[in-house]
Amino acid sequence: MGETKNRSKEAPRAGAVLWLTRTAILIALLVAWQWATNPLGITLLTGSGVNLILIAAVTLAGLPSGLCVALISPVLAFVFGIPKFLPLVPFIAAGNAILVLAWHFASKIRLPKMPAVWAVAAVAGALLKFAFLYFAIVRIAIPVFGIVPEQAAPQISVMFGVSQLITALIGGAIAVAVLTMIGGRIKPERIY
Repeated sequence: MGETKNRSKEAPRAGAVLWLTRTAILIALLVAWQWATNPLGITLLTGSGVNLILIAAVTLAGLPSGLCVALISPVLAFVFGIPKFLPLVPFIAAGNAILVLAWHFASKIRLPKMPAVWAVAAVAGALLKFAFLYFAIVRIAIPVFGIVPEQAAPQISVMFGVSQLITALIGGAIAVAVLTMIGGRIKPERIY
């Protein structure tokens, strides 16, 4: 009897350790990606990889892990100098969370052709993230609140314009390709 009680106490702890481990690995992957690609100065490369890692986090480790990585990502990016302005970090975190939430909820749809569902999730997530960042930063935060220096505003506006849509679509396309390759080998309950 005492052994059964100990096992029931260990099970939730083991689940928490597994969640923490997966989340930590994904954050480490994110840090490594940002560290390796930022010096190259290719936003398309860095942003696409970050979006792929966000999608991997929610897909492989669940919504709490995906949101954790989404919220930590811009803080770590700020440490690496992406973006250069701290007031942008909460907006980026919210945009990342929108991508993760869109992917999570769209991917809950179960169809025989899961790649089509994942493609819808990728496009929906990219469009929602882009729309939020564009309107929140480019149309409201910069012109109304002046959260960045005036001389940096045009460059920041470009960064949070169509390039956000492109990097989210690329990250999503890579995620769809990878999931399509491994999806048949992993049971959906274990993916989500």
